[in-house]
Amino acid sequence: MAFSPTSGVDSRALVAPVATVEDRLRQVCHVALDMDGTIYNGHSLFESTAPFLSLLKELGLGHTFLTNNPSRSIKEYLAHLKELGIVATEDRLYTSIQATIEYLQGTHPRVQRVFVLGGASMSRELSAAGFALTDDSPGDEPDAVVVGFDTTLTYPRLGRAAWWIRQGKPWFATNPDRVCPTDLKTVLVDCGSICAALEAATGLKPTAVLGKPDPAMIRGILHRHGIEPHQLAMVGDRLYTDISMAHRAGSLGVLVLTGEATAEEAARFDPAPDIIVSGLQEFGALLRNGRQNTLLH
Repeated sequence: MAFSPTSGVDSRALVAPVATVEDRLRQVCHVALDMDGTIYNGHSLFESTAPFLSLLKELGLGHTFLTNNPSRSIKEYLAHLKELGIVATEDRLYTSIQATIEYLQGTHPRVQRVFVLGGASMSRELSAAGFALTDDSPGDEPDAVVVGFDTTLTYPRLGRAAWWIRQGKPWFATNPDRVCPTDLKTVLVDCGSICAALEAATGLKPTAVLGKPDPAMIRGILHRHGIEPHQLAMVGDRLYTDISMAHRAGSLGVLVLTGEATAEEAARFDPAPDIIVSGLQEFGALLRNGRQNTLLH
């Protein structure tokens, strides 16, 4: 069972079983924070974000920003965070395109030439990692197709990607997200939806889907900071990425209701989040109480 906020009720009383969750909260020494829908929505920083980051520093807890959105480079994400008032360094950021590059280099070293459905920033990241980008031409044969969150997607390139996949080329998705959260009056069709179109057109599933919920996203953070899975809390707004990944990695899964998932959807989801909170402020209160209880013990 999971903690769930209820109007007029002390939410901490709804953590069940209380001892188990409290014990896990006391063990947390690092927090992985999803970005879109968790610390901000589009270009709007949530009011609770800055106080929450200050609280982590006060409690001596580390944090890493984690995102499935590959449409920006590391430097662009850092600049975006700075515009929102958050100062971060490269070692506190991990993206799905980084995970994709590491996966391809580690498990598919023969893939050198790729046809990309992705924006300019994603293409530059792949190029900087040593991959050659092929043109939209039947004469420029790739070793594989890489699909991401492509806001510049055109019908000819979508058709070309499907054609290469039908020719037997392996294809890789940077993330499974169906839509990207936004504060604009539109729907941002994400990588998962683009992949659904390709799968319907070709009858073939992706060779691999990187990003969350692949636990490799968390393992990179654990290795970087020398911590164990139970010492990390994964905080995000999506059940099928953030919470599924936390469960698969053995970390504490914290769902915030500031993005995609609703309380009703969370109640039906399996595996259930370990904790469900209205936002970062509420989770911060739980962390503070957990640290205070640690001192008492």
